[in-house]
Amino acid sequence: METRKWLVLVVVGLMLLAVWPVLAASPAPSGKLEIFSWWAGDEGPALQALIERYGKLYPDVKVVNATVTGGSGVNAKAVLKTRMLGGDPPGTFQVHAGQELIGTWVVSKRMEDLTSLYNQEGWKKAFPTGLLKLLSTQQGIWSVPVNIHRSNVMWYVPENLQKWGVKPPATWDEFLAVAPALEAKGVVPLALGENWTVTHLWESVALSRLGPDKWQKLWEGKLAWTSPEVVDAWKLFGKVLAYTNKDHSSLSWQQATDMVVKGQAAFNIMGDWAAGYMATTLKLQPGKGFGWAPSPGTGGAFMMLSDSFGLPVKSPNREATLAWLRMLGSREAQDIFNPLKGSISPRVDSDLSRYNAYLQSAAKDWRSNAIVGSLAHGVVANERFMNDFATVMEIFLSGHNAEATANAAQALAIQAGIAH
Repeated sequence: METRKWLVLVVVGLMLLAVWPVLAASPAPSGKLEIFSWWAGDEGPALQALIERYGKLYPDVKVVNATVTGGSGVNAKAVLKTRMLGGDPPGTFQVHAGQELIGTWVVSKRMEDLTSLYNQEGWKKAFPTGLLKLLSTQQGIWSVPVNIHRSNVMWYVPENLQKWGVKPPATWDEFLAVAPALEAKGVVPLALGENWTVTHLWESVALSRLGPDKWQKLWEGKLAWTSPEVVDAWKLFGKVLAYTNKDHSSLSWQQATDMVVKGQAAFNIMGDWAAGYMATTLKLQPGKGFGWAPSPGTGGAFMMLSDSFGLPVKSPNREATLAWLRMLGSREAQDIFNPLKGSISPRVDSDLSRYNAYLQSAAKDWRSNAIVGSLAHGVVANERFMNDFATVMEIFLSGHNAEATANAAQALAIQAGIAH
């Protein structure tokens, strides 16, 4: 009997020794964690909800909310570049999934591979295969997506359209047909905001002319920017711009949305963070206070972007960052964040009962539409192309010369390694 007890103690001891390295390697995180993002103002409550959840799970970590204001992260990316190149990375940072991260910080070997985290958490089954490809290279998986946004959405107020005798246009030809009548009523047909929202509008117009297949070929170098269909997209874009507000460069995307809400404009093309703004900040009821439709000519296509977070090499608090990423990828955290943000969870097991009518509609389209990536929000092109595309846009805006703009875009695509 004594021998048997001794054997049991030996087995238990060996089991504890086997487990001990794992336990020792994963201490409860403590210290400070800097979370770098551009979620400020109306987008702040969604981030704050995540930080509060993290604080309950890891009370020994002090979170520093390092937010840099500026629509679509234009200011934050500049600050981040300085810090990353200067060897002073934040604990983790918000970045658009896709080439914005991979084509900039992964290729320069400044991010850690998260494949082991994905394996531990079972995320390869939780996230769609197409999204995983977007987050990955042959060398690894590089960020944790917290949401899915849709870029190609047209927003309007149903009551106003009824008053003006207008229906949401299914094509740009329908929009161009009704726009003069709206102007005659003193209504701006299409509200537009600051510079980045011009590119945001352009990608919806281009998608309407190219369709999902040719849009993808454009970024694979299989369709030239000088091809007739792309030139035609620029020409159509010029016609659409003629019916936007002349003061757009001085307006934020929220102010452009406000024009629609206040009845000053009929429509606005913006990502579905506008739904979060209208539902959470303005307290409007989806379907009644505001309505939506795919941007003209893009029905059946879902132009997506995804906000994500990764693990920088030499992150100041690696364990706290891994705990943040582990929480972000969970169903619970994503279903806390996205209803407030005005986005949907990328997880296939999301609890849709927690989402409003717009987001349930978006989730349905996400699972059934053709999925394409956004240019304006970092999915399809690297940082070099995105930054210099502003110059291409300036060439077009200065003279509306579609052919000259197409030539400039083709040259840029070659320089950025997208075309050959």
